[in-house]
Amino acid sequence: MKNLVVGLFLVAFTLTATAQDKMDKNVVKTVSFEQTEGEFTQKALTLSEGTYVFSVTNNNAALEVGLVLIEDGKDGSKPENHIADAYVSQMVKHGKTESSKEVVLKKGTYKYFCPFNKTPQYTLVVK
Repeated sequence: MKNLVVGLFLVAFTLTATAQDKMDKNVVKTVSFEQTEGEFTQKALTLSEGTYVFSVTNNNAALEVGLVLIEDGKDGSKPENHIADAYVSQMVKHGKTESSKEVVLKKGTYKYFCPFNKTPQYTLVVK
């Protein structure tokens, strides 16, 4: 009887741990960026694989700013290389914040930048 109770406990624990692990992978996380004139204040990021929403705040950077995310090694000047879901929903005006759609990031290296505020390309690593 004792072995049956221990066995049931282990099965329940395993099922709970597996369900929790699946729930953690389905959580959408927000990454907040701030742009000032000519730059993002976040110079590099390291994230885990998962689903993200990018939030961009325009801190007197330019009349309007945005966000472009590309896989490292791709030409950022070509829109077909952009990860379109990472675009903010609308151009971000002075003092405002806008967010992207949900973006699933897999392991790898990405670059992010703003073509309107002419920022450098910064590195985002997903482990």
